[in-house]
Amino acid sequence: MEGLEFVQALCGHIGRVWNVSWHPQGNLLASCGEDKIIRLWGKETFGKKWVAKTMLTDGHQRTIRQVSWSPCGNYLASASFDATTAIWDKKSGEFECNATLEGHENEVKSVAWSKSGQLLSTCSRDKTVWVWDKADDDEYECSAVINAHTQDVKKVLWHPLEDILVSTSYDNSVKIFKEDPVDNDWICVATLSSHTSTVWSAAFDKTGKRLATCSDDCTVKIWQEYLPGNSVGIATSTNEPVWKCVCTLSGYHTRTIYDISWCHTTDLIATACGDDVIRVFKEDRDSNINEPSFSLVATCDRAHSQDVNSVAWNPVVPGLLASASDDGAVKLWQFNEI
Repeated sequence: MEGLEFVQALCGHIGRVWNVSWHPQGNLLASCGEDKIIRLWGKETFGKKWVAKTMLTDGHQRTIRQVSWSPCGNYLASASFDATTAIWDKKSGEFECNATLEGHENEVKSVAWSKSGQLLSTCSRDKTVWVWDKADDDEYECSAVINAHTQDVKKVLWHPLEDILVSTSYDNSVKIFKEDPVDNDWICVATLSSHTSTVWSAAFDKTGKRLATCSDDCTVKIWQEYLPGNSVGIATSTNEPVWKCVCTLSGYHTRTIYDISWCHTTDLIATACGDDVIRVFKEDRDSNINEPSFSLVATCDRAHSQDVNSVAWNPVVPGLLASASDDGAVKLWQFNEI
């Protein structure tokens, strides 16, 4: 039977847990929240149980909204309502905060590393998206402040293969940015407009040719990239690709969808919702690439006792999912195929 099997609850946070993020090797899980503490969870040395390994404290003065591992796994970035982003590294053997990025006017809502690990992006309630360059000496320099959104920016994420940046916002839009090679400035190359309310989060599939977005309008949208000269005849006005909404998943969620994760090992899509439910979607076998169809393959009612804020698929272990909630718990789940 297909479904989500409960594995374990990881308890320790006080107050709501905002976000969970897997280490690239899949052996550590970072969580953060209202208690201003980052917790690192890993398996027991000689067992299957997940236990608290480390607590990272004193990096922030207010709620930590998101944590993000660098692709090499040596750095952890944390974004906070105190308007700063902290960079933690393990050079001394233990994780320490060795850099604090300042500049946003208020709450930093999201932080993400590029595939190369040389670029970092942050976004804020101040409506801006920042791009930071990492120097060899672990110094970080702001290389761009992007004013493309008209409202609070909720999420930033990078393309899985290229230095392409995506942001989602309270202004109902999703924007895609690239660096202009001529003047080295970051420019908006596409605005994805189809959602009718706040876009909370987004996730790329493993190829980077598809993007899933989730919204306060209770829908998930799947976007497909069409390159210039594509065989389908989708018009591209410049040399830039066009992103087209090719599928809308509606009627499944009863409240705001706060987060979405697209598994790069199984292609499953998981959603975190304000109705306390975790849902898993799978593309149908006879799906058309230009008009794809997805089916709901797992529903975990009352996955948490309050809003589910975050979901993240393990990058190494197929079907292992982590979730975080307003109820203060982090939970692990296993998706089982038929």
